[in-house]
Amino acid sequence: MNIQHKTAGFDLPHLQEQDKLHRLLSSTLLKKGGDKGDKGDKGDGGDKEANSSSSPTSPPPWDATHFNLHNVEIFTDATANEQAEILQLCSCGLLEESYFIEKAGMGYMAKMVLLAETTEERMLYALFCGDEASHFDQICRFLSTPEPVANNLFLRFLEDLIESQDKTVLLFVLQVVLEGWGLSHYRSLAKNCVDKDMGLMLHSFLQDESRHHATGVTLFDRIDVTSSSQNTIIETLASFLQMVQVGPQSVVAAIEKVKGDLSRQQKVKIFAELDTETHSGSRLKLLRSLMSHPNAEIILQQLDQRGSFHPFPPEKCV
Repeated sequence: MNIQHKTAGFDLPHLQEQDKLHRLLSSTLLKKGGDKGDKGDKGDGGDKEANSSSSPTSPPPWDATHFNLHNVEIFTDATANEQAEILQLCSCGLLEESYFIEKAGMGYMAKMVLLAETTEERMLYALFCGDEASHFDQICRFLSTPEPVANNLFLRFLEDLIESQDKTVLLFVLQVVLEGWGLSHYRSLAKNCVDKDMGLMLHSFLQDESRHHATGVTLFDRIDVTSSSQNTIIETLASFLQMVQVGPQSVVAAIEKVKGDLSRQQKVKIFAELDTETHSGSRLKLLRSLMSHPNAEIILQQLDQRGSFHPFPPEKCV
C-alpha cells in the first residue's frame, strides 16, 4: 500500500530493533557521533526500556522550580506521589515535544535541500538534516512512546506550517523565529535539567541549532518579501504567538489530570500563581526580538497593532 505522509513525518512508524536497516542506521549514527549508548527494543515510538528518564519509576528530569510549580498552592499541598506524577507529566510533555520537533526537523531540512538555489545552500541543508537525525536519535533514548500529535496544538501548527510551498514563509517562521526560539528553549532545558546525561545531550544540540538559525537569517536577508508571503507570515505568527500569550497550558493540564477536574476559578488562581504574564511576557519579548529584521518591519508593525506581543492575564488564559 502506498501511503502519503506529510513532510513533518509525525505519523512515520519506527522499525523493530531487529530490522536490518537498524544496523546500517546505527553504524551511520556512530560515525556521525551519535548512537553511543545501548538502546532497548524500539517499537512504534521510542525507547521502551525502563532506564528511560521518562519512566514513572525514575525522578522527573525537571523539578518544580523549572515549571514555577513551587509557587502553586494546589501543587505544594499535594502528596509527594501526586507532585511526582505532575512533574513527570510536565517533563514528559517537554521530551515528547522535542521528539516531534526533531522528527519534523528532518522532514523540513530534506524539503529545503530540494528548494535550495545554490550548491552551497543544498550542502548546508543536507548536513543540517543529519544534525536533526542525530538529535532525534538521542532524544529517543530518554523517551517512551509519545502521545499522539493531535493532543498538542503547537505540533499540529508545526505540521501544517512545514507543508507550505512558500520558501520565504518557511525561512522566516521556521528558521529565523522558531529555530531562534528553540535555541533559547534548549538552553533553558539543559541548564535546569536534573538528569546530568540528558542535560549534556540537550546542551550538545545548541551549536547545531545556532547554525540552523544563522543560516535562516542569512538567507532571509537576501529575499525580497512579496506582499503575499508577508500576509501569510503575519497570520501564521499571530496564531503561534497566541499559543504563547495564553500561558503554560500544559502545566495546568498536568495538574488537572492528577488532581481531577478544576473549576474556572481554580484555573485562574493557578495561572496567577504560575505568574503567567511574566512567564509569557519574557517569551514574547524574545520572539519579538527575533522578528526585528529589516525585511520584516511591516510584519512586526502589524503584529504590534494586533497586540500579539502582550501576554494574557490569568482570567483570559482559561
